[in-house]
Amino acid sequence: MTDSTLTTTTAPAEERPAPPPPADGRLTTYARLGKLDVYDYYLGTFIALSAVVLPLGSLTGRTAALFGVFLVGQVLLLMAMTAFDDVTGFRDGSDITNYGPDHPLRNVRRKPLVSGALTVPEALRFAWASAASAALLFAVTAALAPHRPAWTGIGLVVLWVVTLQYSYGVKLSYHGFQEVYLVALGFALVILPYGMVTGQATGFLLVQAVLFGFGPLMFGVYSNTNDVEGDRSVGRPTVAALTSERGNARFIGALSLAEFLTIATASAVGVAPWWFVLLMLPASLLRLRQYLLGFRTGDIMRARRTGFAVHRLGVVLMIEGNLLAAALA
Repeated sequence: MTDSTLTTTTAPAEERPAPPPPADGRLTTYARLGKLDVYDYYLGTFIALSAVVLPLGSLTGRTAALFGVFLVGQVLLLMAMTAFDDVTGFRDGSDITNYGPDHPLRNVRRKPLVSGALTVPEALRFAWASAASAALLFAVTAALAPHRPAWTGIGLVVLWVVTLQYSYGVKLSYHGFQEVYLVALGFALVILPYGMVTGQATGFLLVQAVLFGFGPLMFGVYSNTNDVEGDRSVGRPTVAALTSERGNARFIGALSLAEFLTIATASAVGVAPWWFVLLMLPASLLRLRQYLLGFRTGDIMRARRTGFAVHRLGVVLMIEGNLLAAALA
């Protein structure tokens, strides 16, 4: 054995190329495409459930099945929505821009089309299969409903149709409706199961449905702030893309204030219990911290992550509020 051969075979480990990360399994890849780990939209069902679970025994097996079927149906529908969103973002190049090497903090594995783990036809098949399954489960939900006011049946159809149009088909989010859509989607996911179980919509629950819709909006606008270059390059008219940095900061500050005023006003006028504003105060203070992180500290991605924490805390507090209101009634 020559010296040169010996030198080659005993090269220091740090000079050898690192092995590539292990590839995700097929199920994991599709879960990433459907953003199954972002469960924040699914929590609205538990707000509605908490509003009907007391007094004990009021929740029957049929209504429990309704909540379960609706929950699985919305998961499938939202997986279809995010898969269609990834297809559109890949085709127009915005995801390639936002998840490219200039944005190392964004995990490209969350975008299987950009990383090459899936093809567009595979993503479309997954999206349509999820959408069709969601439609079937929504039909089962309606069949299980003990009450069927017309607005719940219409709402289920509109929810299914409009959700698929978010960034596919008519592409609502490409026509300036993204922020309104996010609130409306969260609102529907709370109010529809409650309406099918009770046949009505109370003022207190309507307030909670609006607040639940604010949750995804308030981490969505921080995502838009981070993704402004990619959105501008494809003409996606988010507020962040249409305004200056200062204008976007003022817009998000106004949204944060509007959320708090919704809570305070509901408590003041009796739509919500007087103590509701105090109960929600921890979430309101954390929302303020989110804004300061984003626009005083300048850490938009950390502010975005804080938005998830605010939303999840708010859901827990609203569930506690429903249980407390029922116990005090």
